[in-house]
Amino acid sequence: MATGNMKGIKRRIKSVESTMQITKAMQLVASSKLRRAKERAECAAPYFNALYETMSDIQSENPEFLSPFKGSKETGRTLLVIIAGDRGLAGGFNSNVFKLADARIQALGGAENVELFAIGKKACEYYVKRKYTMFAAYSQIAENIKIHDTAEFADEIVFAYKHGRFRAVELFYTNYVSPITQTAASISVLPIDIPAETGGLHEIPVYEPSAADVFDHIVPRFVSGMLYGSIIESFASEQAARRNAMENASDNAEEMIDRLSLSFNRARQAAITQEITEIVGGAQSV
Repeated sequence: MATGNMKGIKRRIKSVESTMQITKAMQLVASSKLRRAKERAECAAPYFNALYETMSDIQSENPEFLSPFKGSKETGRTLLVIIAGDRGLAGGFNSNVFKLADARIQALGGAENVELFAIGKKACEYYVKRKYTMFAAYSQIAENIKIHDTAEFADEIVFAYKHGRFRAVELFYTNYVSPITQTAASISVLPIDIPAETGGLHEIPVYEPSAADVFDHIVPRFVSGMLYGSIIESFASEQAARRNAMENASDNAEEMIDRLSLSFNRARQAAITQEITEIVGGAQSV
């Protein structure tokens, strides 16, 4: 009986050791991808900041100019761009952004008032299954996405907004706070609402053909930059969440192996004690 118990414990130890090898490998892969994603985000930041500063300058220096991208609209649905991961095993990474987006959908009055732009395999599966109206859906693009890819997405969004299909565009993604902390977040993309800045005196630039035309030309690039930055940051957050989850899984596996090893040693000691007892009993009977 003890021998059969020992064999079962030994099989479980081997099974847990195999699982721990997988979790440690996934932890190393996630760490490598996280480092590359952070580097890409840092490289993209100056471009996005330059666009934001230019738009802010135009708005502050020309407060009365008209643009279809300024001011709220009364008609049309709200487009929600929801960025999630392409894989699971990342703790609450995907579910947190879904909860935030679902709460916003309910606040807007339900599915009939929104259209969704899903980015990431998990977002596509989650919302297509629930039969929401999908503006677009893309999966397996976050890891190798380029700025010209998001430029195509931005042009589609801006065109639909400009022609009255949407009254607003909102973006849901996961903000990378630290290697340990990632939080689901949302930002308004359209209409553009950049607070006017008042600062020191400086020479006011002249925009050709006009400030409004320059502003409208920059908006698609600005939206593209927001999408690109959010996708990269969400990807970095996904890798950080997966690394943490796999690290915890590896630690739990080690603890489980220690407990199983202790049980195995106890079972082996019990088997040895039983054999000695049987030998002594047999010798005494002789």
